[in-house]
Amino acid sequence: MCENLGAVYSSDVDGKQLYEEILDRKMLLSSRGNLKLSRPADLLTFIVEYGDESFFPNLRIDLQIMLPLAVSIASCERSFSKLKLILSYLRASMSQDRLCDLAVMSMESEETEKTDFGEIIDEFAWIKARKVLF
Repeated sequence: MCENLGAVYSSDVDGKQLYEEILDRKMLLSSRGNLKLSRPADLLTFIVEYGDESFFPNLRIDLQIMLPLAVSIASCERSFSKLKLILSYLRASMSQDRLCDLAVMSMESEETEKTDFGEIIDEFAWIKARKVLF
């Protein structure tokens, strides 16, 4: 698999050296029994803090390529799953603009929960009121 990765990113990573670096990393970390690196981001942080650019250079580049890809894919999948939920619930009576707005509100639910909708509704009602006040 390292050679396949090296073939795809031939200008950045040498697949054979990457494999050797992974084996060396396993030996290095097994000799440090108390050091637990369970996530790729932790491993990259360890590599950057432990040595200079020559310390596991292919593994460092591989992790720098891999980490942003996983984040971007997850955010796309999350937005499409939210859109699918909204579409199935309100499909018949919704314009495209309203659907997009609801999708953004659903993805940003933490911010939406902080919003005081009562105040927004009162302001909207005041602007759109047709009765003349005496």
